[in-house]
Amino acid sequence: MTHATPEVLLESSIRYALGVVLAITPELLSSPTPCREWDLHMLLRHASESLTAIGEGIEGGHVGLDPATECGDLVADPVRAFRNRASALLDLWTSPGHQRQVIEIAGCPLTASVMASVAALEITVHGWDISQACGQRQPIPRLLAINLLAIAPVLVPGTGRQPLFAAPVTVPPSADPSDRLAAFLGRTPLVRARHA
Repeated sequence: MTHATPEVLLESSIRYALGVVLAITPELLSSPTPCREWDLHMLLRHASESLTAIGEGIEGGHVGLDPATECGDLVADPVRAFRNRASALLDLWTSPGHQRQVIEIAGCPLTASVMASVAALEITVHGWDISQACGQRQPIPRLLAINLLAIAPVLVPGTGRQPLFAAPVTVPPSADPSDRLAAFLGRTPLVRARHA
């Protein structure tokens, strides 16, 4: 099987996340999420801040470690803020020129393709989290999950992952790629069998 490029992974992850937020209603913002101690409102704020940081890295060539001052849109309408930032990142990523950039994070240079892979994993897993919190349980698209499963062990260590990720969760070999990816990242999926 041909693996997708980091560019395709990032675009696919953003489209998946934009699709799952369509199910969010104001009443759901206080719902618990797979992220321990976070409700949906907190998760949306975190995911939106991540999208902003990724965009800054692609556009400006560096990502700051200090959190930016919270914007009013995150407080007033976190769903709209997430959609706007995800759409802006997709537009920015698909514009010419980003492929040659080196992005600096805490003084460490990172190629744009590595940044795209990390961003795709982050956006996808939070899209999955949002979907779970909404009761929608929309699986990660099969090809996106398969491709992220191939690179996730390189991006996320098997041990010493706290506090970013919980330990991997065991799922049966018959679990579909979406559930296997969620489990690798410390989530407990409602396991679906793979289709032959």
